[in-house]
Amino acid sequence: MFCVVSFIVLSVLGIFSATHRKLAKEAFLCVVRRFTFKPCQTSFQEKMRGSILAFLMRRSSWLARLFNRYFEVFAWIFFILMVSSLYFAVRGGINYYLYDSCNGLNESGFCLFDPTGSANKISPVHQSCSAQAPSIDNLTLSSINLDKFPAQLTGSNDTVVFIGCYYCQYSRKAYPAIRKLVQKYHPNFYFLHLSISDPRLTLSKYDYCAFGADPIKFWDFNDKLFAASPADLKLESFLAATLTSAGYDAAKILECVRNPQTQKIVNQMQEEIEKTNVYGTPTVFINGQPAVGPKSYRVYKRLLKD
Repeated sequence: MFCVVSFIVLSVLGIFSATHRKLAKEAFLCVVRRFTFKPCQTSFQEKMRGSILAFLMRRSSWLARLFNRYFEVFAWIFFILMVSSLYFAVRGGINYYLYDSCNGLNESGFCLFDPTGSANKISPVHQSCSAQAPSIDNLTLSSINLDKFPAQLTGSNDTVVFIGCYYCQYSRKAYPAIRKLVQKYHPNFYFLHLSISDPRLTLSKYDYCAFGADPIKFWDFNDKLFAASPADLKLESFLAATLTSAGYDAAKILECVRNPQTQKIVNQMQEEIEKTNVYGTPTVFINGQPAVGPKSYRVYKRLLKD
């Protein structure tokens, strides 16, 4: 297996060196002979063996003797390690394409293609202490009444539930991909605003009132809120102007927002969201399958089509 290992290593080095390209060609011929059950050309194998021995002799005669004695064993060991590394690299690449993570959907282990783990980052929900740590396995839609929330119901067999926060950077990152998915494939779509950094639930009240006033105009209003800066979202004047630009009567919406009954209703809506056991935003359920963190459009699309 020495010629196989040599071919792979020299092929990589040959990208940067003409000398190594020549050796890689010799190694390839050796590989061909090996897999056609012919002996490798002695000249190449001995040439490489001699080069390695000379390198080891300058550092340790004991290592050189050990290498020379178990030359074929070392070749097999390196071959197995190389094949194993290639397997995990290919698997990681496939997983990254499918899930934005080398380790699978919602898995946050190290990934060479996403070393910062950006696709799994969330804005954490501040919950009370619990005997159980937050877990993807606990996420569920089984207990929540989705009828309380803004929705686009198309009669599709597919359903997308987006739990996000206007202020949260990872929700803002994920939202355009979700909107693109909804606009292209027209699944049933529910939007659940989880107020993480808004204890008065101000924006949730705007959502409730705007959707109640006009469910069609609401989605334009929703898009504008996600596109706005977090600082602007704290300004009543900005929210009023955004309502007007979306086609609403801002005064009527503000009257609804200030109604004490609206506060009670959105409090109940937040309690409903908590029944999903959500521990961070964005959390997206696609046909019941949760995806936590801002995934790319291709990941959401694949989950919808599965």
